[in-house]
Amino acid sequence: MFIAAAMVTTTTAGAATSAEARVGTPEAVAEAAGPAKGAAAPVWGECPPVESGVPRDPRQQCATLRVPLDYRAPRGRTIEITISRIATAQPGTRRGILLSNPGGPGDQGLDLPSALATVLPPEVLDQYDLIGFDPRGIGHSTPVTCGIDPATPRSHVLPYPAPDGGIQRNVTFARNIAAACAEHSGDVLRFITTANTARDMDRIRAALGEPKLSYYGTSYGTYLGAVYLSLFPGRSSRIVLDSAVDPGLVWRDMFRTWNEAVALRLPDFLAFAAERDAVYHLGATPDEARRTYDRLTAALGERPLPNPGGPELDGNALREITRWLLYFDFALPSLAEFWQEVAEAVSTGSAVDAAAVARLARPGSAGGVTAGDRAGTADVPADNRIAALYAVVCDDVAWPRDVALHARQVAADRQAWPVTAGMPSNLWPCAAWPTRPVEPPVTVTGNGPRNVLILQNTRDPATSLRSARGLRAALGRRAAMITVDQGGHGVFGLGSCADEATNTFLATGALPARDRFCPAPSPADTAARSAPSPYIPPAWPL
Repeated sequence: MFIAAAMVTTTTAGAATSAEARVGTPEAVAEAAGPAKGAAAPVWGECPPVESGVPRDPRQQCATLRVPLDYRAPRGRTIEITISRIATAQPGTRRGILLSNPGGPGDQGLDLPSALATVLPPEVLDQYDLIGFDPRGIGHSTPVTCGIDPATPRSHVLPYPAPDGGIQRNVTFARNIAAACAEHSGDVLRFITTANTARDMDRIRAALGEPKLSYYGTSYGTYLGAVYLSLFPGRSSRIVLDSAVDPGLVWRDMFRTWNEAVALRLPDFLAFAAERDAVYHLGATPDEARRTYDRLTAALGERPLPNPGGPELDGNALREITRWLLYFDFALPSLAEFWQEVAEAVSTGSAVDAAAVARLARPGSAGGVTAGDRAGTADVPADNRIAALYAVVCDDVAWPRDVALHARQVAADRQAWPVTAGMPSNLWPCAAWPTRPVEPPVTVTGNGPRNVLILQNTRDPATSLRSARGLRAALGRRAAMITVDQGGHGVFGLGSCADEATNTFLATGALPARDRFCPAPSPADTAARSAPSPYIPPAWPL
């Protein structure tokens, strides 16, 4: 894994205090808490209102569970977790549950069963009840908030430095947001962690009366799945981890891998644009298209464009829009059109087309140029995704608080990786977080049965191939990995050989005997797909 020489490893920081340590290790506490024996079975009924634009299968039902806020005190305060189910239509062939998580951290998972039902083949659907859930602190599961203004630019939420490389604005933002998170959700916030969500998953398993669970997790969901495997090595059946997080790098070091990952992915788009120069006029070669990008980001850094109805469009906004649209091959035309719009606006000095900016909120049903990319409801605050993201990555592990360290690494990365302009190494609210982690990160190991399939693209801008190799090494003999020679974030459902292997594994339990490499699917294979990808990962951020 590429790690700059100045990088500081943080994965062992944030050990429990002596009082906390008396409660026991995470593994011991989890086992002691047990599967909530005697708990009432979920009462299935109507789901909360569906988010606009999110498809929901009419068969999907929802229920709520009570789980401990703090698993070190399992009989103390509880919080509510909302779960969902699409029961198999063939009860006679049912073998168990397929739990799922869409990533984030911070993304809702309640409607993921509806998405999976559109793409999994009958031989899989007949065997499983599809189970989704909003993880703790997210969506309809005791959501947290930091009171963040929905108009906050995403290039502040993800900490892009100033055009001259300065980070003082980021320092101020981080301190203000950390204090706001403590003010709005302080009594719950520190328990919104990956380890506790994994323990919630085991409570879901137990409440459904299952001795084991199968699992499909994407992006951040791969780390969540790996933590579950390590906390409960004997309670997993068939596990699919798509687009993998390296558990040895959570979290700041993982975000720093974006430097290389985005740099490896961008040439796919530059080639796409160059091949269509007659349409987009961004450059007849990839090098020319890259010079267009550099010219536009520099011009916008000096003179941002007005954006009626939203924040002005500066160089960092263009960088962020570019970064997250690289997640999806289907979004490359939208990205090319947007570069074209920006180039015309820069040349004329006019305002950017507000409609073009608004269109960018649609790919993947997430994103947008501001923090408020989803409207709040009576049950879910508008900033919930951001607040939950910060809660997980700041409470899983302690971050370095040395501002000078961040400034040095931002300056070095701006030189080495100009596409991302130093953002991946910059300072998050975690550097000013008001509390320390309640426990160390869970050590991901290969202990347990061989029952894990890892799926990974070669040019993923969010979870790089090197990141996936880190998870593969941590799981050892438990796992097999299929690598697909394509760009973008998310593997399953795109027509490669990984689809057949995944369906076979979920249906029969047969893992590939050894790691495999797949060519990219041909245009004919892609066109032949009868359903869309089961899950379009959010650009948020894993």
